[in-house]
Amino acid sequence: MKKEENQQIKFEENNEAGELVVDVYETEKEVVVESAIAGVTAEELDISLEQDILIIKGKRKDPAEADKEKNYFVRECFFGPFEKEIILPKEVDTTQIKAKMKNGLLIIRLPKENGDSQRIQIK
Repeated sequence: MKKEENQQIKFEENNEAGELVVDVYETEKEVVVESAIAGVTAEELDISLEQDILIIKGKRKDPAEADKEKNYFVRECFFGPFEKEIILPKEVDTTQIKAKMKNGLLIIRLPKENGDSQRIQIK
C-alpha cells in the first residue's frame, strides 16, 4: 500500500474527527465565522454555542465509498466526521445568531453583545 492509503486507513481506524478550516473576523457590530464546507448540506451540520465557544460538527460523506474499484493516485479530500471549536473574542447576543449556507460556504453571524464599558465607582 502507498503511504497516502496507509494514512487514510489509519485515520478511519482511529475514528478521529477532521478539523474544519475557518476564517473568523469582526466588524463593528458582529463576529463573523466563514468556512468552506463543500459536500455537506445545512441539515448535516450541528452548530452550537457553549459559553464563549462556538462548536461546528458534521460529517462529509465519501461519494467514492460505493465504488471500491477506484485506484487513486492522490487522495487529499477529507471525508468523514469533522469538528471545530472556536473561542469567540467578544461576548455575543445568543438570541440574534444567524447561520446560512450558500454555494458550499457556511457563514455564521454573531452580533456583539452591547457591552459598553462603564466606570465603576469605588466606595
